[in-house]
Amino acid sequence: MEFCPKCGKLLLPSRVEGETVLRCSKCGFQKGLDRETYLVRSLGDRKPKREVVVVEPEQEFTPLPKTNATCPRCGNREAYWWLLQTRSADEPSTRFYRCTKCSKTWREY
Repeated sequence: MEFCPKCGKLLLPSRVEGETVLRCSKCGFQKGLDRETYLVRSLGDRKPKREVVVVEPEQEFTPLPKTNATCPRCGNREAYWWLLQTRSADEPSTRFYRCTKCSKTWREY
């Protein structure tokens, strides 16, 4: 990692007249690069390390605990609940609810 000697911004690899150089996007400073030191590789063709599984409200593969909570949509008084850490570790967890009747999901901080 190198920084521009003029303005201090990070020098990024770019192509200029068919050659790869380190270039400052702020002031335009350019520096040739040593091929043995830098390896320029495109990360655009990377595949995700794992698949993201989306669970629809109708699909339940683990039973969730139930509690007394009033649904804001249908007024039902029973809902499933679970906790999730949505903010930093020193903040409290967020409690999510899902209505047992209409499947509306809402949260409580």
